[in-house]
Amino acid sequence: MGELSSTTAAGGRAMTVVTGSWRPAAMARSSVTWRSALYLAVSLGFGLAWFIGLVVGLALSTALVVLWIGIPMLVLMMIAWRFAAVIERAMAWMAFGVRIPSPYRPLPEGRNPLVKLKAMATDPATWKDLLYLFLRFPLSLVEFALSAFVWSAAGTFLVLPVLAAQDGGVEVNFGLVSFWAGNPVAGLPGTAFGVLLAVMAMYVTRAMAMGHVLIARSLLGPSASQQENQRLRQKTAHLQASRARGVDAAEFERRRIERDLHDGAQQRLLAVAMDIGRARAKLDEDPEGARALIEQAHSGTKEAISELRDLARGIYPAILTDRGLDPALSGLAGRAPVPVEVDVDLPERPPAAVESIAYFIVAEALANIAKYARATRATVRVAREDSWVVVEVADNGVGGAVARAKGGLAGLADRAATIDGMLTVDSPPGGPTVIRADLPCTW
Repeated sequence: MGELSSTTAAGGRAMTVVTGSWRPAAMARSSVTWRSALYLAVSLGFGLAWFIGLVVGLALSTALVVLWIGIPMLVLMMIAWRFAAVIERAMAWMAFGVRIPSPYRPLPEGRNPLVKLKAMATDPATWKDLLYLFLRFPLSLVEFALSAFVWSAAGTFLVLPVLAAQDGGVEVNFGLVSFWAGNPVAGLPGTAFGVLLAVMAMYVTRAMAMGHVLIARSLLGPSASQQENQRLRQKTAHLQASRARGVDAAEFERRRIERDLHDGAQQRLLAVAMDIGRARAKLDEDPEGARALIEQAHSGTKEAISELRDLARGIYPAILTDRGLDPALSGLAGRAPVPVEVDVDLPERPPAAVESIAYFIVAEALANIAKYARATRATVRVAREDSWVVVEVADNGVGGAVARAKGGLAGLADRAATIDGMLTVDSPPGGPTVIRADLPCTW
């Protein structure tokens, strides 16, 4: 909506209010202003309906408790006012653009209706709903009176020349404000004053909307403790998902290392052992043949060592441990098939896990650029932003990169999630592509 803002009330509680731009032109263009004005104009009907329904229904139900029929009537009243509160939350969203979360505790499992009714009756949110609905009538009365006064005054002065053209003149009197116009020309200053009143009416409407939202949010929304519990539950769920993805990523990495060892270095070392065994058998009878086998075994040993070195570099490169992220990324850029500009701006070295994840994100991104992007240049930027290390890899290639399930980019997202980091891919068709990772320095 462009009209919502979060502010902090006393006690650190976050409140959502109607703000947006307070410039007259912006308020006049805002749909929230006019939806708020319409809501405040008809709010008296809602307030009166809830008030009469609650007073009559609760009084009658309480009086009939002695006949037992009043007890189910009270239960129905409780369900009715909770439903009315749901309607009020929906109207707050439609009129003011503010979504008020449901504050109710989860109902117990099972089919026993008495247990569910007891949970509803002991939920503090139920009684806060009742309090709001009782306050709704005097609140709507004030809102309606102020709205009717400011808008009717503005409308009357705006059409003052038209009124003055009838019956030989007109006098407008709004308490302290009185104006006489004998003809349409004399009514033009009143029209200018009406414009000012219309601006004031928009400000009054916006101020009343803010006040209404604050009251509704405090009584119909969750309490501060509920908001904190909800935030902690969301945080826990996010961490559980991150941990699960991290475990999957670690298991995938373990299987990759095992496969590389089995298919690469292990096979070469086995061939070396066989060559040495054959050379030992030929050492006395065919020294030249044994010499050739030893040379072959020596060559195979060097290849196995090279593969083990590459594998170790893929697990954690030594240069990253010894010299840090800037030299390690410069080394990756030097081996890339396209020119890569590296900019690392870190006042101090981040934790080892952050360095490792940042390194492999850049390595995978540069590998993807070489394979798919058809780019002519790329940039790598690593910087500290508050408590985050931001890693950005951009290229001028063809774009279209997508983080598919079990793909390389999805694997990078899983790797970042292990420390509660985030990875985003912005790659429209035709490019450019920007891969950004936000990695926390503390967790």
